[in-house]
Amino acid sequence: MELKISNLKKTYPGGVKALDDISMTIPTGMFGLLGPNGAGKSTLMRTLATLQTADSGSVTLGDIDVLNEHDKVRQILGYLPQEFGVYPRTSALALLTHLAALKGVGQNARDRKDVCENLLNRVNLTNFRHQPVIQFSGGMRQRFGIAQALLGDPKLLIVDEPTAGLDPGERNRFYNLLAEVGESIIVILSTHIVDDVKELCTSMAIINLGKLLFHGSPEHAEQSMQGRVWSKTVVKAELGAIQSSYQVLSTKLVGGRPVVRIVNNSDPGSGFEPASPNLEDVFFAHLRAA
Repeated sequence: MELKISNLKKTYPGGVKALDDISMTIPTGMFGLLGPNGAGKSTLMRTLATLQTADSGSVTLGDIDVLNEHDKVRQILGYLPQEFGVYPRTSALALLTHLAALKGVGQNARDRKDVCENLLNRVNLTNFRHQPVIQFSGGMRQRFGIAQALLGDPKLLIVDEPTAGLDPGERNRFYNLLAEVGESIIVILSTHIVDDVKELCTSMAIINLGKLLFHGSPEHAEQSMQGRVWSKTVVKAELGAIQSSYQVLSTKLVGGRPVVRIVNNSDPGSGFEPASPNLEDVFFAHLRAA
């Protein structure tokens, strides 16, 4: 099954183009949607999740018209938004079971409870299943959100900035779970964290200000920068001159000293050394070129 997006447009009041003629095809597997805050990622996710309308364009999931057949999409959709509300004083198991009933999961109450118990175990919340979700920490609540998104064995799973609030252990557990799920369905991971895409996704896109800047594999993205990335350790007083003379990708402190990475098609000299390109270089290069 493929998700095909063609010429999708959305303009908000005031003339802000959140989606500016977006076209791409997303196959089965993990797909990373990378972009800074305000790039249009959440608008695209909400449109695919049938939560808002587009101005024009088309989206198909197999033989389903996503923009017009909302009920069909929702039967095979799992969605984890950036933020979600919960009922006060309702335990994780009770709330998940209620959501399962609304989604038509299971033949009876026993089946639904078994499904929900299993999902809470997969996201490491078994020991907290009788605790009200409103009392959960940010990371625990996010894990609950992942569990509800997996109800009904979705064929399309959309997760919007999912690792916010997760500690390193929870983040790795989440990665493993998504990688397992993504073997057989389409999983769209929207994030501004480059490592999330590099570690999980077989294909990706970069968008900014509603425009599609890159579409391909992380490996191809890095290869496209081969021989064009250079780095140099400098003193702070040099930064202004370097920023005015070169296309700076990033500046990071290493051992208390700035390390500057630039993009240049040939050896820039001036003490710059060739550097192996990474996905962060690709990300910043596309943003600066847009």
